[in-house]
Amino acid sequence: MFAHRLRYLFILLLSLYSFINILFTEGNRIFSNQPEHVVLFLTITFLVFTLWEGNRLLIKAIEGFQFRKLHILVPFFLLSVIYLIILSGLTTVSFSFIYPNYDLGLTFKLMIGFTFRVNLFLHCINAIVFFLSQYKKAQLESEQLKKMHAEAKFQALRNQINPHFLFNSFNVLATLVHKDPNTSSKFIEQLSDVYRYLLYNQENQLVTIKEEIEFLKSYIYLLKIRFGENLKVILDLNDTLDDKYIVPASLQMLIENAIKHNVVSKKDPLCIKIYNNDNYLVVENSKNLKKVKEPSSRLGLKNIKDRYKFLSEHHALIIKSNGSFKVKIPILDAA
Repeated sequence: MFAHRLRYLFILLLSLYSFINILFTEGNRIFSNQPEHVVLFLTITFLVFTLWEGNRLLIKAIEGFQFRKLHILVPFFLLSVIYLIILSGLTTVSFSFIYPNYDLGLTFKLMIGFTFRVNLFLHCINAIVFFLSQYKKAQLESEQLKKMHAEAKFQALRNQINPHFLFNSFNVLATLVHKDPNTSSKFIEQLSDVYRYLLYNQENQLVTIKEEIEFLKSYIYLLKIRFGENLKVILDLNDTLDDKYIVPASLQMLIENAIKHNVVSKKDPLCIKIYNNDNYLVVENSKNLKKVKEPSSRLGLKNIKDRYKFLSEHHALIIKSNGSFKVKIPILDAA
């Protein structure tokens, strides 16, 4: 506070206030010989100015010191009291040259009383400003830490996709290599395209629906190699959605989730339909749960829900019924 760029204006206003207050309460009558108004005002201004500037230089001088178990404001105030005593003494001595008939003892007491009140007022304001500044700084640091935590958590959520997808793809490839080398070669090519998309969009929070659908077609091709006609994936999307946005790989994760939990066989084919409804993309699959459940980390749906919480006020919705399972993910307008 003492180094504020408008400090000279504050010094003048405080001096003027103190002068008016003394005249209003007739405090000048305490002097054995009442000083002229001009002399009184100049004396008050001098004391306020030297107190303010003295405190400014004092806090600058002790900033680098470490005080055990004491806040820096405490020694600062104590040192300022010593300073004001010296200042009051010097001012009293100066008065004795101008007004030889003044009672020096009384004048010194008056100087001490005035400078102490002004100094206490200044230090109270300084303490308020200091702690408000510390509070704002703490708030800013807290917000920065929250942002860093959110970004780190979001990155962790995105990183869940790649290992999970790669693990499943290698399982499929291991089966194909022995059965059909030519198909496995094409599978590797398609897998490369799919994984390139995942790597490219790893740092992106959102992608266009058009990009996601192109990626999804390659991914569905890989699935069809494995499941054949036992798996049916129907894309029924409006072309006007091409420039809208969704979370990358979210549709892929929902398809993968449906396959993981439901029977996919010639007798009981799994049908997955992807369509738009209002401001949502809907992934709906027929429900025929496996009797023997595969090991699951239960991170798929949670991943998508958590990622949308970071990015939008609209949340992913899960709708369960006897014959089907739906997940609705929000369509976003901007990346």
